Amino acid sequence: MIWNSIPFMTAIDLLIIAVTIYTIWRCRLIGSSKRPSAPQIGLRWIALGLLAICLFYFADLASMYVLPAVASMEEAMALMGTLHRNLSWLVVLFAMIAISTGFIELRRTQIELTEKNELLAQLSSKLAKFLPPQLYNSIFTGTHTTRVAAKRKKLTIFFSDIANFTETTDSLESEELTNLLNQYLTEMSKIALSHGATIDKYVGDAIMGFFGDPASRGSREDAIACVEMAIAMQRRMRELQLKWLDLGSEKPFQLRIGVNTGFCTVGNFGSEDRMDYTIIGNEVNLAARLQSHAELGGILVTHETSSLIKDTILTEEQEAVSVKGFVHPVRAYRVVGIYDELERDGRIIREERDGFRLLVDLTKGDQARTIAAIENVLARLKG
Repeated sequence: MIWNSIPFMTAIDLLIIAVTIYTIWRCRLIGSSKRPSAPQIGLRWIALGLLAICLFYFADLASMYVLPAVASMEEAMALMGTLHRNLSWLVVLFAMIAISTGFIELRRTQIELTEKNELLAQLSSKLAKFLPPQLYNSIFTGTHTTRVAAKRKKLTIFFSDIANFTETTDSLESEELTNLLNQYLTEMSKIALSHGATIDKYVGDAIMGFFGDPASRGSREDAIACVEMAIAMQRRMRELQLKWLDLGSEKPFQLRIGVNTGFCTVGNFGSEDRMDYTIIGNEVNLAARLQSHAELGGILVTHETSSLIKDTILTEEQEAVSVKGFVHPVRAYRVVGIYDELERDGRIIREERDGFRLLVDLTKGDQARTIAAIENVLARLKG
C-alpha cells in the first residue's frame, strides 16, 4: 500500500515539518518580538503545540531510517505501527490543547487591548480639547518634538479682543458673563479651526492665533486665510449681536482684530516637565497692539500682510499708528472686504486683463468724475 511506502511517508513527514517550521517562523511565534508581552503568551502556547507536531513527525522520519538499520524491515514496520497507534493520539491531543489554549489567550488579550484602545481614544479626545488640532495631530503622528525647542519662521499672527469688555460686562451676573463669553469663544474658535488657524491661547476675552506652523501653505496663502478668517469672524459677530440684543443684552460685544505677518520664534517653551507650544517676538506684540487701533467691528493689518493679500482682499491705507515698543509709526491698512464678495454685492467694479486692471469703489467719490476719468483713459487708448 502507498502508506507503507517509505519514500512517500518521508515526503509527507518532510512536508509537515517544513510547513510547521515555516508557520512558526513566518508568524514570529518564537524569538524576539515587538509585540506586547500578553499576546506573546498565547503565541507561545500555539508554538508549543506546533513544535510537538513537528517533533513527532521528525521522530517518525528518523525511525523510518534508523530502525531498519538495527532490526528487520518487518520488526521496524511493526514498531512504527505501534508508535503511531500509541503515541500519535497523545501528540495530537497535546497539540490541540496547546493551540486551543493559545487561541483562548489571544482572544482574552484582544478583548483587553480593545478595552484599552477605547480608553486611550477617550483620553485622546479629551486631550484634543486642550491642544490646537494641528499640534495634536503632529504629536500623535510623531512629527512634533516633545522637547524644549524653537525655530524662526514667517507667520501671520492674529489677535482679537472685545472692545470695552469691562464696561460692557459690569451689569452682567457671573453666570450670564460666563455663558456669553463661552458662546463667543466657541463661535470664533469654530471659524478659526475651519480656516486652518493654530489657536495659541485665550487671554480672557482675547484670542491669539497664527498661520504657518505646524503646517504652512506658503506665506501668501497663510495671510489670505488669516484675513478671510477675520472677515468671517466679524460677520458672525454681527449675527451674534442681533441675537444678544433680542435676548435683552444692552451692550453686545464688539470686536477689534489686528493681523500682522513677520518672522517669529515658534516652538516649545518651558521646562522638560511642563512646556507650552507658542510664539514670541516683536511681530506678535505688533499684532496685539495693532488691534487696539482698529475701529469697532473692524480689521487692521500691517503693510506686510496687505502686500500679501492685495490680489484677493481690498484694503485701504490709514494713518500710520504709533505703537508702544516700536520707534517708528507703523503703516496700517483697514480691511474693506474680499474682492469677489464686494463685486457680488455691487460695491465695486473690478476688471483684470493682461496689462490692465480696473477697480472702482462705488461707495466713494463722485460717479460723474469717475466716468469722466474712464472716458479720458479710453480717449487716450484710442488716440
